[in-house]
Amino acid sequence: MKTFSVKLSPKEKIQLLGNMGTMLAAGIPILESVNSLLEESRSNTKKILTILKKDLEAGQHIHVSFAKFPRSFDKVTVNLVKAAEKAGTLETALKDIKGSIQKEMKFNDKVKSAMMYPIFVMFVFIGVMLMMLIVVIPKISKVFTRLKADLPLPTKMLIAASNILINHWQASLLVAGAIIILIVLMLRYKREQFLSVIFSLPYVSGLIKKIDTTKFTRSMFLLLNSGLPIVTALELAQDVMRKKEMRKLVDNAKTMVIDGKRFSEGLRSKQKHISGMTVKLIEVGEKSGTLAESMEDISETLDYEVTQDLETATALLEPIMLVVVALMVGGMMMSIIGPIYGLIANVQIR
Repeated sequence: MKTFSVKLSPKEKIQLLGNMGTMLAAGIPILESVNSLLEESRSNTKKILTILKKDLEAGQHIHVSFAKFPRSFDKVTVNLVKAAEKAGTLETALKDIKGSIQKEMKFNDKVKSAMMYPIFVMFVFIGVMLMMLIVVIPKISKVFTRLKADLPLPTKMLIAASNILINHWQASLLVAGAIIILIVLMLRYKREQFLSVIFSLPYVSGLIKKIDTTKFTRSMFLLLNSGLPIVTALELAQDVMRKKEMRKLVDNAKTMVIDGKRFSEGLRSKQKHISGMTVKLIEVGEKSGTLAESMEDISETLDYEVTQDLETATALLEPIMLVVVALMVGGMMMSIIGPIYGLIANVQIR
């Protein structure tokens, strides 16, 4: 099966799946629905609909077409559509997938908005630092040189950095570009190792575990609700998790289910990766035959908790970053002002 590198944004996926679900719910045949959508579509959506139309005309199922676009439709989506096509509930599945993508998009927006402030402060600090090194320090260093002042080490380091930026700006740009390229390459080819370092940080580690559990339980709800066996659901849902330890935990639970044990028993064996309350709710769902509903309740609860944690972290991070930036900028200023006061004092003594 040929695969394509076309990628849809969350908004494009919501629009495509939502429109398809609405047309199917209205009783319009799938091929006619695709033809109607093709008239108004453009860019990547049009490419996907074109392939989908060809496949449908050749007698293929929708999930086969979706599987050709792994960058747009993950394994969970493809298997949900596959199960829905067999059960004859495609419009319902498309509606559920659309709702899940909307929740995921809102969830990601919360994380991004929490990260905006520290990133903004970091760029402001870098801008202030560059301005001082390129504009302020060169002028003051000339004064120090003429007066042959005895400078402290921090001031000498600032002047040296300023000289490098001004006199060797091409090399400075090359070094900065090399660092950026290295980070991009690490994110592309060594993403797992790079993220594992970030995810191991004290507060971040606990937050990522909650985010992973939220995504996992939301995916499990959709998969189980579509009628897929729990082993298949576990195999597919573990792909949405970021932390390696969490994926191992789910894989261990899957093995125990295959051996005839309960899913919750596999999770309880390593409770340091997942909260005891989550395991208890899953156990209650298994015993009462409402595991899918339990998964939905857990995902909604954790979604709220993560939102609160992010808001708390952002509220604490703002004053902390302001203090850190103020100390660093203040330190740079003192490195400049200190020797000036020393020169003034010497002049007064003489």
